[in-house]
Amino acid sequence: MAEERRDLYEVLGVSKNASDNDLKKAYRVLAKKYHPDANPGDAEAEAKFKEASEAYAILSDPENRRKYDQFGFAAFDQNGAGDGGFGFDFADMGDIFGDIFGDMFGGGSRQRQSNGPVKGADIRTTVRVTFEEAIFGTQTEIELPLKDECPVCKGSGAQPGHPPDTCTKCGGKGQVVYTQQSLFGMARTVQTCPDCTGSGKIIKFKCSNCAGSGYVKSKKTIQIKVPSGIDNGQSIRLREMGEPGINGGQRGDLLVTVLVDKHPVFQRQGYDIYSSEPISFTQAALGGKVQLNTIDGPYNYDIAPGTQTNTKVKLKGKGVPTLKNKTVRGDHYVTLVVQVPENLTDEQKSILNQYESASGPAVNTRSSTDSAGDFSFGGHKKKKFRK
Repeated sequence: MAEERRDLYEVLGVSKNASDNDLKKAYRVLAKKYHPDANPGDAEAEAKFKEASEAYAILSDPENRRKYDQFGFAAFDQNGAGDGGFGFDFADMGDIFGDIFGDMFGGGSRQRQSNGPVKGADIRTTVRVTFEEAIFGTQTEIELPLKDECPVCKGSGAQPGHPPDTCTKCGGKGQVVYTQQSLFGMARTVQTCPDCTGSGKIIKFKCSNCAGSGYVKSKKTIQIKVPSGIDNGQSIRLREMGEPGINGGQRGDLLVTVLVDKHPVFQRQGYDIYSSEPISFTQAALGGKVQLNTIDGPYNYDIAPGTQTNTKVKLKGKGVPTLKNKTVRGDHYVTLVVQVPENLTDEQKSILNQYESASGPAVNTRSSTDSAGDFSFGGHKKKKFRK
């Protein structure tokens, strides 16, 4: 009894009126999921991959799709009702598979030139600045060993008078194509030429100045402009200050990561600054002007009489300048901490005792009617905090 075969549209998970683009998308998903390279040794995945590939091979061809829609699989059987003659062969999938996946899994049929211009690699380094320099910006410099084109061979890597030869293995293309039998039939893989390492040239007489690399290293001093508002860990990109390009490609970039020193007073969160400021007992009680420390310098601020400890003050626009517009700044939040004097003179103690007598009962004096677990505060009973 012949094995029952699933409907091809069902295999791909599409409707019978699916467009060519729908078919391609559906097949791409299934092929990536069940490809043998992604599922080594999995016979079930290999069978599903083959089933999906056969379905796409038939339905992606307009004539074969028309036959299948009219006669089903009988259209491709030698003894079927249709005109037959469709011998499915995975070798036919070479161009289809390459068209969908390119060089994915090494099975594509397209070739790409590897000896064209290639941008150089980026270089990464760090620079350390103070908290204030990060807030307001600064100019600093670093010293780095950078590559430059060899002045003797002009970047060719060959000794003057002995130009490089065209690689005979790849014909100067920098790539070689290998063809081998695989699950799909004859599969073509494109690899970097092992003889010229992708350059397309063979250097027989290397430049004595750069040992054939085409570049020489030298220490260079680079000016770094640190913008105002930059935060710890953010990077500055200097275009075309990295490694030289290959085959005429542009240089890479220099990425400088900024490390910001901590400040003994200020902490930063985004574009806002936070700090705490001590005030005296009398300042808190009577109010008046106090001097607050900000990143811009001392700032006079009026506090209200009876200010409590841990009162937070917002100084609008006294924070960090934004990177996009240094005239737009965050805010500075100051926590006021009332300082209780520790070493009092006899005169000071006498004055405070007079104040206490004039104020009435002490706020933490327990009344005789309080329960053992309560204490009196401002005329109201409060529960004691338990740890």
